[in-house]
Amino acid sequence: MFLQRIGNRGIRLGTLFERAAARHPDNPVILDHDLAIAPQLGRRTTVARLAELVADTASRLWAVGVRTGDRVVVHKSDGFDITLLACAVARIGAVPVLLSPKLDGATVAELVRRVDRPFLLTDRAKLDNDLPRDIATIAAKVLDVVELGQLSDVPRKEAVTVAPEHPTLVTHTSGTTGTPKLAVHTGRTLQARYRPQASVAALVRRRRPVAIHVSFVHSRLFTALAITLLRGFPLVVLADDEPDRVADLFAEVRPGVLEAHPNTFMRWEELAEDPRRPLAGVKYFSSTFDAIHPRTVHRMLGASDHRFPVFGQLYGQSEVGPVVARAFTRRRALDADGRCVGRPFPGMTGMRVVSRDGRKVTASSPGFIEVSTDGRVLTYLGEQQRYDGQRDGSWWRMGDLGYRGRWGCLHLLDREVDEIPGFGSTLAAEDHLFGRLAELAEVIIVPGADGTPVPVVCTKGDRPLDRAAWHSAVSALPAMAEPVQWRLADLPQTATTKIKRLELARRLGSAER
Repeated sequence: MFLQRIGNRGIRLGTLFERAAARHPDNPVILDHDLAIAPQLGRRTTVARLAELVADTASRLWAVGVRTGDRVVVHKSDGFDITLLACAVARIGAVPVLLSPKLDGATVAELVRRVDRPFLLTDRAKLDNDLPRDIATIAAKVLDVVELGQLSDVPRKEAVTVAPEHPTLVTHTSGTTGTPKLAVHTGRTLQARYRPQASVAALVRRRRPVAIHVSFVHSRLFTALAITLLRGFPLVVLADDEPDRVADLFAEVRPGVLEAHPNTFMRWEELAEDPRRPLAGVKYFSSTFDAIHPRTVHRMLGASDHRFPVFGQLYGQSEVGPVVARAFTRRRALDADGRCVGRPFPGMTGMRVVSRDGRKVTASSPGFIEVSTDGRVLTYLGEQQRYDGQRDGSWWRMGDLGYRGRWGCLHLLDREVDEIPGFGSTLAAEDHLFGRLAELAEVIIVPGADGTPVPVVCTKGDRPLDRAAWHSAVSALPAMAEPVQWRLADLPQTATTKIKRLELARRLGSAER
């Protein structure tokens, strides 16, 4: 779209920290963990020190043979150094390929094969415990991140400039429907994603601390960092979303802006009741890419001490970035329609809903959601035909079902693959249950072995479900089987904590047999 194209010179990941340090060298960066590649920096550092770390690491990568245009898979134990390593790889013109620490070894090996003989940047824990023994035969060269940092007398390698239309980052999709796809981003497509998010962030006038808990292998993190660092906002980066630890840190730091995945916000609902009021200073909440339950939004906004806090919801996916947005306030948080995910960014993103059967698209006859944006990835690495199958000219099939409301709001009802015929929207039913049952930590409605909708429920503290309250709550919903209670930790999840519904249904079917 035209506002994404004007002056788009690419996001320039390799010099992101360097450019931020030139503007705000002493801007603080606070971590909840140590960096494996630089433990000496501790958990309180600055943008200037991180810029030096990125430049030094880039020089070390060059010294061990990584060259411009090479692909470097980064797969190591969880931590912000995954992001820093990606920037270091990009600094010398190579292409970082980020694979989540949560992926199993067999999946990692398959994706490394797809990348075609890349360098593999990893650590001892992954090599000893997770990766297959033949991984060294699949990769061109295996590099240990700790050993890389121990090299001595490494000459400085200056940053390499790469054309903005060239690949600059490869991330993977969530893998909710099988083996993840490898999405190829260019500097220009990432900058196109930056534009709509930056237009919203411009509303934040004061330099409030920005706390981020987003997967370190997610493309969203890089645009969030560009917005935060280049404007000089103090940055708080979390690897751990465990509520008690988060409360300890937030009680000390007092973030003013908070970004996380929807399921993380669900887990943080209990922070609203913490006597230290760790969310009291947050004026702006931001949820990444997926719809969020109204109950969670209500709890977050209620935990803020600001008179008019705002919860921003972004709808999109790995392949296209954010394309639709909606803002919630206290006035409409709890009674809001959680299926209304928002409207496109004027001049930057487009959206349409295409009929599946020739009938008019309505709530009872939802259509295919398609979007248009210059932020769309270049291709799926090694799967061009699969990529082409999802596009129609400038339009991209999201894999979701929905409809456009009377006032233009996009209503997201289900993933195409998760639809249960005759039931209606499973997501709307889950919103209803969350709003009625405070004890729920998660509820996912999936088809059982015979196609009957089966609610899989998780309760806070794994306490027994209140069956009387449950039956009262479901009385207004279509017929379902009796609930099956699981531990939250046992649900199959993606790198961004989304529940793998197809995998859950498969496991449920196996348990029923």
